[in-house]
Amino acid sequence: MNQRAKDLGMNNTNFVNCCGLDVDGHMTTAKDVALMSRELIVKYPQIHDYCTIWMENITHVTKRGSSEFGLSNTNKLIKQYQYATGLKTGSTDQAKYCVSATAEKDGLELIAVIMGAPGHKVRFADATTLLNYGFGKCQVYTDTEKERLPMLTVQGGIKEQAALTYESDFSYLDVTGADFSQITKELELPESATAPITKGDKAGRLVYRLNQKEIGSVNILFDEDVRKALFKDYLKKTLEELLIS
Repeated sequence: MNQRAKDLGMNNTNFVNCCGLDVDGHMTTAKDVALMSRELIVKYPQIHDYCTIWMENITHVTKRGSSEFGLSNTNKLIKQYQYATGLKTGSTDQAKYCVSATAEKDGLELIAVIMGAPGHKVRFADATTLLNYGFGKCQVYTDTEKERLPMLTVQGGIKEQAALTYESDFSYLDVTGADFSQITKELELPESATAPITKGDKAGRLVYRLNQKEIGSVNILFDEDVRKALFKDYLKKTLEELLIS
């Protein structure tokens, strides 16, 4: 657990047990809990399907038989905050009342971590305040209209052109209230490429700028292999051209 925490950048966390109960040397910070929470919801978004369940009937089976009882979610934000999507509550005598609260609004996902609150109502109120501040301060630009990529000329290959593709989508988080209509895009590609070419190799990039300042880019990749042309390939091409003419 401690090695994984370091890999995630949780530099102020030390696990002594796996249950989270109070013990000397067992510690973390709000930032580290946020990093851990982000890793969870990014890698396993299906967790939201479970932590947003408000109430569930549980069957308890013992030697005396089985009994059913209702179990309610300890994260009251699921009922109290319309954008809540999770995530985890916790409390001990030393840590007091804590919560890692996740929420989503208009495509923006936020995490608010409250630790050391004196009561459960305070932790939820403080989390709500933080989330509302974040949603009011942040806005996300997502490029939903990427232009169609051209074919790129290939020198010395069995094909004269190669297909291109975008490596990923592009999004940009702004906290300044910027006007996204001022975002411009510029395609940076060479005039040609030299074979051999391997599918997935970088060919160029699409650059995004806001008020003339670069805010990010997306790599442009080759979408096919192009083998280097050999003598027999040139001979075959020459013969085909002679037959056609």
